Amino acid sequence: MSIHYLLLAAVLTLVACNSSTSQSTQAAQAQVSYYADEPEADFSAYQNPSTEQAGLDRALADYGKAIFAGGCFWCTEEVFQRVKGVKGVYSGHIGGVEPNISYQQVGSGRTDYAEAVVIYFDPQVVTYAQLLEFFYASHNPTQVDGQGPDIGRQYRSAVFYVDDAQRAAAEQYQAKLTADKKYDAPIATEINAAGTFYLADAYHQNYYPNHPENPYVQRISRPKVEKFVKAYSAFLK
Repeated sequence: MSIHYLLLAAVLTLVACNSSTSQSTQAAQAQVSYYADEPEADFSAYQNPSTEQAGLDRALADYGKAIFAGGCFWCTEEVFQRVKGVKGVYSGHIGGVEPNISYQQVGSGRTDYAEAVVIYFDPQVVTYAQLLEFFYASHNPTQVDGQGPDIGRQYRSAVFYVDDAQRAAAEQYQAKLTADKKYDAPIATEINAAGTFYLADAYHQNYYPNHPENPYVQRISRPKVEKFVKAYSAFLK
């Protein structure tokens, strides 16, 4: 997912998929083994990934588009890759204001960007309303500014709508979940207009199937994916 900075022996240590300078040194050390295989990314060629996403929009213009943030994008991407009617899922960042944001900047927790996925889907096979249900069911929408062990605004729960119809659908579905008392705590999911979506570097695309040996994938991502698969097997490819 993203590279995060943990306080270890008074220095910031670069790791992936977890960041919290407020965690204790002991807790941080316990997490390091999860992310030890994360390479240093070369951002010298990281020019303007938003133009790459614009290219995807053109190539997949015949399909619907949804953008969700639900913590580590490794997990979220893998959930939606499995859904019938989904034509493509891409990890990236959205929600901040700085132009041409890098993965490292987002992982530092010092921007307002969130790790997110953009989903291209065939509405004749899977509807936006169904994608909303899958999104809320596949993570904990009551956790504020984080998801599981991943703490910070970059891991917040959020729906980024691309038009008024999506905004209305998201607001109505979230209101229904609240009215039905689906959760024991208030829903923390933000519903915001989509701004520029910046693709993450290639290393983070399809991370789950490409790195099954990664301890984070084994201990955090896989249980989330398996829980979703069990609950929604009828909707999977």
